Amino acid sequence: MTRTVYLNGAYLPEDQAKVSIFDRGFLFADGVYEVTSVLGGKLLDFEGHAVRLQRSLSELEITNPISKDDLLEVHRELVRLNEIDDGLIYLQITRGAADRDFAYPPADTPCTIVLFTQAKPGLAENPMAQTGLKVISIEDQRWGRRDIKTVQLLYPSMGKMMAKAAGAHDAWMVEDGFVTEGTSNNAYIVKNGKIITRHLGHEILHGITRAAVLRFAREAQMEVEERAFTLDEAKDADEAFITSASMFVMPVVELDGAPIGTGKVGQVASRLREIYVDESRKAAI
Repeated sequence: MTRTVYLNGAYLPEDQAKVSIFDRGFLFADGVYEVTSVLGGKLLDFEGHAVRLQRSLSELEITNPISKDDLLEVHRELVRLNEIDDGLIYLQITRGAADRDFAYPPADTPCTIVLFTQAKPGLAENPMAQTGLKVISIEDQRWGRRDIKTVQLLYPSMGKMMAKAAGAHDAWMVEDGFVTEGTSNNAYIVKNGKIITRHLGHEILHGITRAAVLRFAREAQMEVEERAFTLDEAKDADEAFITSASMFVMPVVELDGAPIGTGKVGQVASRLREIYVDESRKAAI
């Protein structure tokens, strides 16, 4: 089955969707993106993704080409057209196509907006949740505005490949001795029952799943501390986990070849994953 995608106001077969070679997303990584999960044919955390999308666009001085209501309708129509039960919807907006110049093109240059689906049957039943992830640490060499969800993802891709080469699943990036985040996720440790994750700032992405998980943790009377933690603290933690739109809450059981805690999936991560999936299904639209 050929996927139907959305491009600049039209629903098209994927092999008919074309973007200009002069698009600034292609030439300069001048654009932003969001990924929204779908469970049971419904969207998770759509409101949070829409708000963060607007923030990212505003930070780059890109005018949003689509209203929130219309964007919701596009998401729902793609779910319907592609018969997505469990999966992901990728959204990308760039500054549009213009002659190559480092200076921004005129403000009335039409943006490029693309959405497509990825079917992920059993997304909430990922077997890795039972065994946990292995991660390595790498130097964080990204630019300084990681809070903007831009499409410039080369270094995170390199980090994924470094992890793969080391026999691990992912990499945690480290700056000045402190863990910032994973290559495509927010990072957490648990010590003496306390959940510790880096505070919001320019150094990390303001994760939508992160916000939901921390809210659920506090509602469940779990202790949460938002601060930077060191790589040594992570290695000495009782548990660790990550959060992201596609992985939800995923335990981490090994760091740089050494077990974290018992080396098994911990109770806090397992409970948070259960709460997040249950509550997100209830709130999905």
